[in-house]
Amino acid sequence: MQHDALYYPSPSRRMAAFGTRGMVATSQPVAAQVGMSILQRGGNAVDAAIASAAALTVAEPTSNGIGSDVFAIVWLDGKLHGLNASGPAPQAATIEAMQALGHESMPNHGLLPVTVPGAPAAWAALSERFGRLPFAELLAPAIALAEEGYAVTPVIHQMWEEAFHTYAAYGDASFAPWFDTFAPEGRAPRPGERWAAPDHALTLRRIAETQARDFYEGELAERIDAFSREHGGLLRKEDLASFAPEWVDPISVRYQGHDIWEIPPNGSGLIVLQALGMLERLGPEGRDPVETLHRRIEATKLAYVDGFAHITEQGAMRPSVEQMLADDYLKARAGLIGFDALDPVHGNPLSGGTVYLATADGEGNMVSFIQSNFKGFGSGIVVPGTGISLQNRGWSFSLDPEHPNALAPGKRTYHTIIPGFITKDGEAVGPFGVMGGYMQPQGHVQVVTSMLQDHLNPQAALDMPRWKWTKGRTVEVEPHFPDHLAQALARRGHHIVKVADTISFGRGQIILRDHDTGVLSGGTEPRTDGAVLPW
Repeated sequence: MQHDALYYPSPSRRMAAFGTRGMVATSQPVAAQVGMSILQRGGNAVDAAIASAAALTVAEPTSNGIGSDVFAIVWLDGKLHGLNASGPAPQAATIEAMQALGHESMPNHGLLPVTVPGAPAAWAALSERFGRLPFAELLAPAIALAEEGYAVTPVIHQMWEEAFHTYAAYGDASFAPWFDTFAPEGRAPRPGERWAAPDHALTLRRIAETQARDFYEGELAERIDAFSREHGGLLRKEDLASFAPEWVDPISVRYQGHDIWEIPPNGSGLIVLQALGMLERLGPEGRDPVETLHRRIEATKLAYVDGFAHITEQGAMRPSVEQMLADDYLKARAGLIGFDALDPVHGNPLSGGTVYLATADGEGNMVSFIQSNFKGFGSGIVVPGTGISLQNRGWSFSLDPEHPNALAPGKRTYHTIIPGFITKDGEAVGPFGVMGGYMQPQGHVQVVTSMLQDHLNPQAALDMPRWKWTKGRTVEVEPHFPDHLAQALARRGHHIVKVADTISFGRGQIILRDHDTGVLSGGTEPRTDGAVLPW
């Protein structure tokens, strides 16, 4: 019997999940099951996050892979810890080199936008510092999944199909290993078809056996280097060998009596904090839903143009994080928000293809974890015989030497992937995240305001119809976005565009802990194949 796995004529809803001993929320049910199995074997929230992340490189290759970058926020033993495992540009990557190859802007696909992958090093670093179970045990379920195969889920099939046609259009020999690895039948796998990744399994095993060092210093590094040289790439084994993740202190703003935390630049979480900071300074929202939506959209727009103008590697930023979050500056930016929609312009405080997962254990530890190839499968480049799909994060660099985010050797670019975390009075409330390229800060603002301002539970916050600012006064909304609100926003000058592709509005996960009872509540994304498993 044939069915359309993406056709659902009747509305449906999910209920929030509750648990007391642990919880795992991911965009793929099989990855959530992997994380839960680790908790039930005595692992902590960090162990579960690592195992789920490794499993997602197999179960959702359309969004992440072994060649991804990672950011994480860990709440462990009553303290927040941040990890930035985004890799830098190769030493050979210069503006002059790109221009000599005929590029006026950074290419999207191929080997040139490939930066050093941070994911394997992130897994090892988190395990070494905070993990309880042996590192090899954490990767064993992902290895088994890659060897035995799994049934492809509907949304992943849809993304796989889009990638197949994107890479086919290039007709370049360097893309051939992608087709050998991810489309061996000459097409994307269909929903329900079993897909296995034996090369991926072998690579994960080498990473497990060497605490990820083989990826950066051993045979895997040699193979990445050789393929890059053969096809005109810039990444070298020396770039891999010199990489190490960076432990960082998360940054925050106060919003509705809670502290909202993000990873500092080069991540774009600063955009979230600026938007929430502006909303906090505008005062109570009142009861008018149109005014409420208008405020949230306008604050997000103003924060976004600031982010595009200023965020890069923190050492290369002209205004500092502190200056961009200063009370006077946020008040001034909030003061620009009036009745009509703005065509936003960035301010200057100096003048005055992702997976997200959340885990929690019964001891109070929690993890907010995000891992990404950037655009779908990333660069479209797979290192032959390894299953390693390399990300294309370097596409975000500017080739304008005067831009703060200008390409430079060893520099980390503006990064879209951002894990979020909420605390209150020094206690963990929980991790949250919404993946999806430039939707991510907007998704963070929407789920945080839905939970803390509108008092929705985690699942209801994720279910809410979303909007997405794209440029100027243009705001895209989902097909089920209420028409009366869309019309009212249009009367204020917003250019409202309804878009059928709900995947483009992000895919999130949330886990919250009740301070008084310790009970966990969680939600998972209705726009993807996600699952939240309580214990």
